[in-house]
Amino acid sequence: MLRAERLTKRFRSGNADLTILDELDLEIKPGEMVSIVGESGSGKSTLLHLLGALDKPTNGEVYFNGRPVSRLSEAERSELRNQAFGFVWQMHCLLPEFSARENVMMPLLVRGKSKQESGLRADTLLEQAGLSGRSGHRTGELSGGEQQRVALARALACSPKVLLADEPTGNLDARTGEKTMQLIESLHRENEMATILATHNLAFASRADRVLRLRNGRLEACEREVL
Repeated sequence: MLRAERLTKRFRSGNADLTILDELDLEIKPGEMVSIVGESGSGKSTLLHLLGALDKPTNGEVYFNGRPVSRLSEAERSELRNQAFGFVWQMHCLLPEFSARENVMMPLLVRGKSKQESGLRADTLLEQAGLSGRSGHRTGELSGGEQQRVALARALACSPKVLLADEPTGNLDARTGEKTMQLIESLHRENEMATILATHNLAFASRADRVLRLRNGRLEACEREVL
């Protein structure tokens, strides 16, 4: 469903080119959870940006259902992001002037859905996230864990095929992080989507179907026993 071939990303650093990803290959199957581990600065976030059509590679290609993503127009890429991908970051990036329910509704409204349909979908997802009683609260009235659960609900609003989660528990304490990870696993199963989890938390990483380590710009299989 999602495939990267010889994926390369370079950035200009002073007078030299800095290679972050170096002819990286990756294939994600429908319904699979894959975790990506690696040192800070190894390129995990860069990889997720490329896989989610938020950035373009220097060389190589990302394919979604056989379509080369970099060859799509900006409008087509935007539509692909809205319909096929859900994003969760270390910072929740919720809109502070809106309620939890309104934040979850936003991607659906952008997609052209009615307020009624968007609201019903938001209510369902917030219930799954255990936040039915907090749906009318604004971001500042929610705890860090609640904010991240709203962000997860928002990421799933458009029923994505792939969830891209970049350090989703990085700003949370151990107890709240565990609850968030359990929610990710539950939503992953219930929504039958592929999930790519970039994390420094090796215990969480080991719970995926596959664990890959990003090192020197490439991915290598990582056995759970060595985490």
